[in-house]
Amino acid sequence: MGGALRLIGAWDAQLIGIIALSLKVSLTAVFFATLLGMPLGAAIAVERFPGRRAVIVLLNALMGLPPVVVGLVVYLLLSRAGPLGPLGLLFTPGAMVVAQTILILPIIAALSRQAVEDAWTEYEEQLRSLGETRLGAAMTLLWGITFSAQLH
Repeated sequence: MGGALRLIGAWDAQLIGIIALSLKVSLTAVFFATLLGMPLGAAIAVERFPGRRAVIVLLNALMGLPPVVVGLVVYLLLSRAGPLGPLGLLFTPGAMVVAQTILILPIIAALSRQAVEDAWTEYEEQLRSLGETRLGAAMTLLWGITFSAQLH
């Protein structure tokens, strides 16, 4: 314990590099998961299609996906014998970004779906009267929800 505190207190260069890499990987994964998850959740919220309930249940179930399972799947995909093996990403920060994105994506998509669905029930008539398509309305609601906290 004392050695760890000494490294932190001395701002050890190697420790700072590790912290920086960890932040870079995590923030990149959050960026990609947000880029994919928010529009996915919004589309599921306003579109009606066969199997929608099953998709919502699956999305909610994937929020509890064990990190070990995701790590194993990413390992199998990126190993030399795997379909993405030739990319040479195994044991790289890129592989960590992929794994973390897979873990974060269902959480962001499910939360976005719920938020947009709640807003959709409130603003559906107004958006339809303005001639907005369902997907256009989903993006409008997503934008409004994202930035509404700043308005209050």
